[in-house]
Amino acid sequence: MARKVVAAKYGIEFGKGLPLVVIAGPCVAESRELCLKIAGEAVEVCAELGLPYVFKASFDKANRTSIKSFRGPGMSEGLDMLAAVKEKYGCPVLTDVHEPWQCAEVAEVADILQIPAFLCRQTDLLVAAARTGRIINIKKGQFVAPEDMRQVAEKVKESGNCSITLTERGTSFGYHNLVVDFRSLVIMRQLGYPVIFDATHSVQLPGGQGTCSGGNREYVAPLARAAAAVGIDGIFLETHPEPEKALSDGANSLPLAQLKSLLSVVKEIRNAADC
Repeated sequence: MARKVVAAKYGIEFGKGLPLVVIAGPCVAESRELCLKIAGEAVEVCAELGLPYVFKASFDKANRTSIKSFRGPGMSEGLDMLAAVKEKYGCPVLTDVHEPWQCAEVAEVADILQIPAFLCRQTDLLVAAARTGRIINIKKGQFVAPEDMRQVAEKVKESGNCSITLTERGTSFGYHNLVVDFRSLVIMRQLGYPVIFDATHSVQLPGGQGTCSGGNREYVAPLARAAAAVGIDGIFLETHPEPEKALSDGANSLPLAQLKSLLSVVKEIRNAADC
């Protein structure tokens, strides 16, 4: 059984038998106004459904396909946006860290530090993140077998932090394509950590549009439903009011207007599966 992981200040708990945690927000913190709009609607939806909510947005996307792509507002401005969301809505926030030196400063605002999939084996980054004492959400690399996440998590645990969650976000399947092996959710849970399913990055087509990644958002809902049936502790969704206008990952982002309907079904399936 996966151990429970707690963000005590906000009463957020990840674990079997606990409410499904929703992690949702834009790929990038495009603006203060956008972050507040998305967070406000998501807070309302999750409160109505009785689901704990974590706002997510990246202050920097250091792995964009093209050097010309929008990366984000940067750490200082991005953290200010995340702080504004926390202050107005009282919800925990999650953001990515890419380099060890970022971790301590980011942890002053973020309640969950996320290790991007491409960086999941970077020991110095994992150790620095662990030392902040925050929950560390590690995305399984597209190139990593689920059982190999044991050693990744051990790097955090051996650095003195047992607040670890693991996220499935698809596995490379040829060029410009990802596939989800749902056995991964079971295997990573058996390692003893709560597991989150990233339903939007799992439908991404990496680099599929030449200068940027594509995506098949029509598969977000089916994959989310399937993951809920297999058994997950949290669901991760990138969402935007107008995905076609999003500055990053719009092709695989869930329209904000569809958030409530999807979460309603996912909640019901997970409760019925009781796993």
